[in-house]
Amino acid sequence: MGVGARAGVRATEVLAAVDAVLPAPSGPVRLATLDTRAAEPGLREAAASRGWPLTGHPAAALAAVAVPTPSDRVATAVGTPSVAEAAALLGGSRLLVAKTVHGPVTVAVADDAAPPDVDLRHHGDAEATPGLVDLAVNVRAGNMPAWLRTVLHDAVDASAAYPDPRPARAAVAAAHGRPEAEVLLTAGAAETFTLLARALSPRRAVVVHPSFTEPEAALRAAGHAVERVLLAPPSYRLGEVPEDADLVVLGNPTNPTSVLHPADDVAALARPGRVLVVDEAFADTVPGEPASLAARTDLPGLLVVRSLTKTWGLAGLRVGYALGPADLVAALAAQQPHWPVSTPALAALVACTSPAARAEAGAAAVRLEADRAALLAALPPGVEVVGTPRSSFVLLRVPGAARVRAQLREQGWAVRRGDTFPGLPADHLRVAVRDPGTSRAFAAALAAILVPGPQRRDPQPSPPGTAPTSDETS
Repeated sequence: MGVGARAGVRATEVLAAVDAVLPAPSGPVRLATLDTRAAEPGLREAAASRGWPLTGHPAAALAAVAVPTPSDRVATAVGTPSVAEAAALLGGSRLLVAKTVHGPVTVAVADDAAPPDVDLRHHGDAEATPGLVDLAVNVRAGNMPAWLRTVLHDAVDASAAYPDPRPARAAVAAAHGRPEAEVLLTAGAAETFTLLARALSPRRAVVVHPSFTEPEAALRAAGHAVERVLLAPPSYRLGEVPEDADLVVLGNPTNPTSVLHPADDVAALARPGRVLVVDEAFADTVPGEPASLAARTDLPGLLVVRSLTKTWGLAGLRVGYALGPADLVAALAAQQPHWPVSTPALAALVACTSPAARAEAGAAAVRLEADRAALLAALPPGVEVVGTPRSSFVLLRVPGAARVRAQLREQGWAVRRGDTFPGLPADHLRVAVRDPGTSRAFAAALAAILVPGPQRRDPQPSPPGTAPTSDETS
């Protein structure tokens, strides 16, 4: 339930307004409001008296939510055209009761169903159809290293036997300096989110958005209510989450914003009684992994999710792992079938966590920085780079993004739409970093769409379909 209130509002006034539109709630109730109002004693007392959680959202996050009845007067006063309706919808819900005014209090009601206009199961592979230059999927393009190909071929030859996870678990544990009991091997990093949804019964599950949507989709599919904390543009930097949330999920670096949150900011979210899930699928795309918490064993309830998919181009192999407290790892493992990870995937885990492979991945991350800089430098005027990108993709704000994306497809380019990420308006596109030649050709195509006519930025761009370099990480 979204609540707007004047300063000095009394708890009795808040509860009267709530009860007028919600006399007999059929499920758990959560109150949400503007962050500067969440500290009001009357609001806090009203929430505490009913045992309801209370969340405050920044004005910028509320302003990004489309509502049926915005108000210019409210926008002038507090920086967002809606408080009650926007706060209700920030939970990712359908609006059931539009804003209703009761004296000094305005309320709006939304349910916990995922909004019908957000497809949480949409991913970049749906955009990257054959025949297009793929800038929609954030996976290494080109051929995998010859040594890794040999490892996988040998593993296929050895696949008559049942998979033995012990060498891979030992290799991952050694790479991160952790006991083997704190390592969970998974059929792709995304499997971890399904296991969490099955193993846990969170009282208040929070997913920080915009971010990878599979965690929320898995939680909802398992019947859990999910609350969204939307990071505010333009920086999309990590802010506060509800103090009483017992499950918090976020990405770092974050997909699709490419923002890297400082390690200390993420670590500060850990506390007893809470499971903190940090999706580090893109951590190794940042040189030195400065914000990774993979080696932290001192943080209560921390589960770090990792992937080999991105750097090594193994999306089809489904190989990942998670690192966390032994009891949590055991609870997740109990939800897996026997032999959940294939022999080739286990072989890849051993090979790609070796010191030599990790050094190679580090060198690829350094090259990626230069490739990303080349892409950003080539972008035409009128395109806004959102946040400060640090990973193998960038988020762009483009006028008429839906039309632009369709025209790019007509010209042979696939980019990722942004409007299926909660918290992003429709004018956003995610673009994978490729080699400079491919990026310049893409930028020229984008410029021609935005400003029809001859373009002088790159008079001889590489044609669509130019093969990325074999050592590229994206």
